Amino acid sequence: MSGESRSNPGEYVTVEIYDQLYHLSGQNTEHIRELAAYVDAKMRSVAARGKTADSLRVAVLAALNLADELSQARSADLREGRVRAASLRGLLDEVLEEEQKADS
Repeated sequence: MSGESRSNPGEYVTVEIYDQLYHLSGQNTEHIRELAAYVDAKMRSVAARGKTADSLRVAVLAALNLADELSQARSADLREGRVRAASLRGLLDEVLEEEQKADS
């Protein structure tokens, strides 16, 4: 792959998730640590509720929980966006009505 340039991946950070060490790189190591802690907590929560000790199964169930959280957050954002858009349309209509009255 001559001629290709790689961008600087940032700093490396070591995190522990479900008793496993991972060496990751990124621009914001504190954010990576926070994400790793969140994933670790989610996996431990899933493991505490279940009877499985299989770490792959725990990881998949934790990933499903995280995907559900993301889906719900996106839906909430979409609802909020629609409400805000409707409110802004109402305000715009009011301004346009005022301008029409002033022009008459």
